[in-house]
Amino acid sequence: KRHPTEMGGAELETFLTHLAVAKKVSASTQNQALNAIIFLYRHVLKQPLDIKIDAVRAKRSRYLPTVLTPTEVTAVLKHLSGVHQLLAKLLYGSGLRLNEALWLRIKDLDFSQRQIVVRDAKGGKSRVTMLPASLIDDLKIHLRNVRRLHHRDLSQGYGSVYLPFALERKWPNADRQWIWQFVFPAQRFFKDPRSGVVRRHHLHESGLQRAIKQAVRRAEIQKRVSCHTFRHSFATHLLQNNYDIRTVQELLGHKDVKTTMIYTHVLNRGGRGVRSPLDDVSEQT
Repeated sequence: KRHPTEMGGAELETFLTHLAVAKKVSASTQNQALNAIIFLYRHVLKQPLDIKIDAVRAKRSRYLPTVLTPTEVTAVLKHLSGVHQLLAKLLYGSGLRLNEALWLRIKDLDFSQRQIVVRDAKGGKSRVTMLPASLIDDLKIHLRNVRRLHHRDLSQGYGSVYLPFALERKWPNADRQWIWQFVFPAQRFFKDPRSGVVRRHHLHESGLQRAIKQAVRRAEIQKRVSCHTFRHSFATHLLQNNYDIRTVQELLGHKDVKTTMIYTHVLNRGGRGVRSPLDDVSEQT
């Protein structure tokens, strides 16, 4: 063992090659190790590594997302209830990411035009996606309960909500207005560590994650399913229904259509829509 200050590019190349060849780690794990070492030298040892590294790089695997069939989606939803079922339906029906659904505010729901405005999503982008007609009545009932909760909080001296981008200074009273409240508020108050204000935040993501995990187990689905699986299923089922891939790209908020193209490889058509010759032989025998 030697001190890092006594080593350099040659040792770093050997170590990274060892990770890829002997340990057979993924490309992301190898990159994480490289970045950790660079951080060590630059910010801890104050010894920048201005070298070209020619280590053997781990091969990046091609990721294919897990997709549920419509029957499997129905089975999972049947084993959910209350707010968790409503959230899961929103993930599948609108193609939202989990945090996008949890961060929704009252003003982001447009019932008249049946659309949802997703603000400050991944990459700092905003987009508009669909609001399923079958969810409108359930959402309105849910919002009536949320509004009663908000009025009760106001009567007790609370009712404030976190506002992004320093909007609290721009609009001092907006944090108590109904339109800025979260669609899915938390059950309990918490003390904001930034301001010290006691307020409700949105639901924590772990609650829905646990509920979906239990629902998948009860539905006896032999797939690795997460909250994000509903978003994958949303995109795949739209493509199966012959919707234009550019439309799906806009609904998902993908910057590049190549990201959306991955769902064309998981369509339930078998081998890109090609019929297996075994099926022809089986029909004749």
